[in-house]
Formats: sequence, C-alpha cells, structure tokens
Amino acid sequence: MYKFFFNLVFKRMDPEAAHHLAFRWIRLAARVPVLRTFVAAALAPRYEELRTEALGLRMHGPFGLAAGFDKNAAAVDGMSMLGFDHVEIGTVTAQAQPGNPGKRLFRLVPDRALINRMGFNNDGSAAVAARLAARREVFRTVVGVNIGKTKVVPEEEAVGDYVTSTERLAAHADYLVVNVSSPNTPGLRNLQATEALRPLLSAVREAADRTVTGRRVPLLVKIAPDLADEDVDAVADLAVELGLDGIIATNTTVARDGLGLKSDPSLVKETGGLSGAPVKERSLQVLRRLYARVGDRITLVGVGGIENAEDAWQRILAGATLVQGYSAFVYEGPFYARAVHKGLAARLAASPYATLAEAVGAETRKAATA
Repeated sequence: MYKFFFNLVFKRMDPEAAHHLAFRWIRLAARVPVLRTFVAAALAPRYEELRTEALGLRMHGPFGLAAGFDKNAAAVDGMSMLGFDHVEIGTVTAQAQPGNPGKRLFRLVPDRALINRMGFNNDGSAAVAARLAARREVFRTVVGVNIGKTKVVPEEEAVGDYVTSTERLAAHADYLVVNVSSPNTPGLRNLQATEALRPLLSAVREAADRTVTGRRVPLLVKIAPDLADEDVDAVADLAVELGLDGIIATNTTVARDGLGLKSDPSLVKETGGLSGAPVKERSLQVLRRLYARVGDRITLVGVGGIENAEDAWQRILAGATLVQGYSAFVYEGPFYARAVHKGLAARLAASPYATLAEAVGAETRKAATA
C-alpha cells in the first residue's frame, strides 16, 4: 500500500516538500489522543526479548531514528508512535541557520538512496532547548541530541560553538552526539582528525558535566564512512582514552565510484552526502573494525543502509548495541520500524543466543578467533 502511495504521490513531489508533508502528518496524528493510540498499537508493538540497555538507558528495543529527520525536536512523540525505540534529533547548531540553498535533497530511487546537502538547517540550540523543555511526552522514548558546528563559525572557534550548544541542550538530552562527519558544512570533517577531535570532545564532556550535575549525560561521536582504516582506529583509541560512551558509524558518504549506482548520472553527480543502501557495506566494515578495536568498552551504534531486519541483525552481530535508520524510512514508510522489530525478534529466536545483548559482536568475535 505505501509503495503504491509513494509512487503515486511522493515520488512525483520535490523530495524536501514530500518530507515536510509527511512530517506534518506525523505531527498531527501524534496530537490526536485516540488516533495516536491506534497508530502506536498498529505500528509499535513491543517485543520483550528486544528490550535493550545501552548508554545507561533502558529502551524498548535497539532500533532508533537517525539524526536528520527531526532536526528541531518537533515530532519526537510522532516518531515514537511509529515504533522507533529512540529518536535522535538534530543536527542542531548554536546559531539558527537556514542551511544551503535549494534544491538540496535528491532521491536515487533505483538505488534506494538519498543525496542531501541540507547544510544543518535548524532553529538553533536555544530554540530547540526551549522546545524540549516544554515538551510533555506522550510516549516514553529516549531522545538523543546531535550537535554540529554553525556554518559561519570559523574552524578555530568550533570548540566554543559546540560548547554553547552543549550548555543549552545537555539537560534535555538522554545522550549527546558530536557530529563532525557531515560533508555539507565546510571544514567540519577536518574535526575528525584526532588532534582536533581530542580538545573538542574534552570540552563538550566538561561542559555537559558542568551543566548537568544530577546525572552523567552519555557522549558519543558520529564519524564518516570515508575515513581511512587507520583513522577509524585512531578515533576508536581516542574514544576509549577519553572515556567516551559511544561511536555512531556511520554518516553519509561523499563517494560515488565503486558503489554500483544505477540512478540517472545527473543525479549521482549532485554534491552532498549519499545515504541509504549504497553505503551499507562500508558502514558495516567500519562497524566491524571499531568493534574489533574497542570490544565492549564503549557502545557502538550502527547506521547507514539499514533497510530491513536482516541489515539490523547483521549490525548487531558485527558489534552494534543500537541501530538506526532514516533513508529506508522514506522508501518503506510507516511500517518500517514494525517490520524491523518483527524480523529481529524472529532472528533472535532462531539464533543460538539467549538474549540480544549476547548477540552483539558475536560474528566479529568469531572471525577474530577463526
């Protein structure tokens, strides 16, 4: 049914306009008590065997919504209503900014992919913090807050920019993510180098601890799939050294060659970050490398090309405690999370593992001892 609707309506619309329309419908549904209860019952059934503890937090399951869909924390309950076990909002910057000029979002339908060069369009950390503070949750869900650098702030002032957002948002975040891996903010990916990343993460950690004294806000970093293997290792070692809580692997890619893209070449050549099915293999490789390096010392979050339950299961076996989706949501529609949960429960039941936690990293450990 959704695929028919997608081909009939959304596919004919500008991708960003379609996003805003779907987003509006989700928000409206979540505001109507009887309707949201009905939708949640249909789309968000809970499986006790999938209950997950990660980052010191309890979740209904391991599958969440990646950052980028709800940039301004405007539809947290709506996304929970659709079955996502955690919702990562953002990316939020210290200053409000409109993002890059349009057209800036492209569908590669034959490849089940997206290209975006949105440029961190958001209301700014002060406005988002106020929205989170005023929120009266309808559905209990874990809310992650993804923060990035304001475009007009020079690279040498990036630390202060991130600290400002941290001071405003940490109290409202179940966990914080430092995004240094979007390709759409000039100079941002330079911050993935360990000599730049160390002071940035240290400053954000200190700001979070100073701002929120009643609990420890978990801190993660999100990295790109385009990092060389030795740089992945360096980030992993730094995360352990600094006592980071987790790494999210991975963001979008700037690569196009070698991915077997079948879409119109005029679309493929658009600049921006490519997400969806084509990044699946590299994201999985990065995840396996990270787990082989850090083991169970920090939490790994697998994202990038997770289209179905099998993809999510493979990330868990590779070392991810949590998994996230976004691009496939565009193509799979409102039953996306339900299908992933149902499939994960079936795979766990058919596996030799008694719990989901026992499955985390099992295949990577097995490969290391083979």
